[in-house]
Amino acid sequence: MIKETCISAGKRVLQDEAAALLALVPTIGDNFEKACRLLLSCKGKVILTGVGKSGHIATKIASTLASTGTPAFFVQAGEAAHGDLGMIGNDDVVIAISNSGEGSELKIMIPILKRRGIPLIAITGEINSSLGKEADITLSAHVEKEACPLNLAPTSSSTAELALGDALAIALLEARGFTEQDFALSHPGGALGRRLLVRCKDLMHTGSAMPKVKDDISIKDALFEMSKKSQGIVTIVDKDGKLAGVYTDGDLRRTLNKGVDLNECISLVMTRKCTTIKAETLAAKAVVLMQSKKITAMVVVDENNKPIGTFNIQDLLRAGIV
Repeated sequence: MIKETCISAGKRVLQDEAAALLALVPTIGDNFEKACRLLLSCKGKVILTGVGKSGHIATKIASTLASTGTPAFFVQAGEAAHGDLGMIGNDDVVIAISNSGEGSELKIMIPILKRRGIPLIAITGEINSSLGKEADITLSAHVEKEACPLNLAPTSSSTAELALGDALAIALLEARGFTEQDFALSHPGGALGRRLLVRCKDLMHTGSAMPKVKDDISIKDALFEMSKKSQGIVTIVDKDGKLAGVYTDGDLRRTLNKGVDLNECISLVMTRKCTTIKAETLAAKAVVLMQSKKITAMVVVDENNKPIGTFNIQDLLRAGIV
């Protein structure tokens, strides 16, 4: 019985909240456009505020806005009345979130914001509430009922507030032409940030750390260099310093299978047509190239085809690219 009750309740809540969101779609119109225009023209920051569950929603919306190109932060409505109003500048725009629109903390804030000429956008379940009437622009987050069977716990209403905040953030993102690269700059520590920011030059081993030999030395000496640098590859250059080929762990196995004398010249067994990459290329593209070529190490070359660095799959793993 417990299993059936839980599953039934879970499905019902999702259905109720989905229905509540769909009911909001027709409300997206002129006021939503006005809110977007106001936020796009904001010269300061967007301040989110609210109390209780709405306060938590406001915190999340502020974070979403900030990460998608709209500078924003959260001010707790209760603290605002005790000094934190000073954090709000005259060039800012305030978005206040309240299901009832009658919170005492917000009622204290509203006259101060109006006196200072700071625009106020309301997201509320009651557009005729004190907040709804006093705001410069009001967005309806009204729901017919909560997903809570007692119709008490903020569930559908808080989901509606959150969805409206997301709708604003994404509308602003698209209006600004915000790109993946812009997003990455706000998320340098995340997986997406690494994929879009880290370039081959950030990973490669250079100078004395790069395994490199001339094309007239023996296989044995080349192996010493490859073993010393521990990258599974050694670059081989001609008399002009240009890349002549590479020799890898795989090439060594093939050499041994053929019974080639290790005192022979490395140029006899090196791979001449090797895959190379440029320093400015995104590391994520290097991963795709390495997978397609079924190789585990890469040589980075300059415009004159001279090797300037090397990296392998372990370097990509350590950087979190793979």
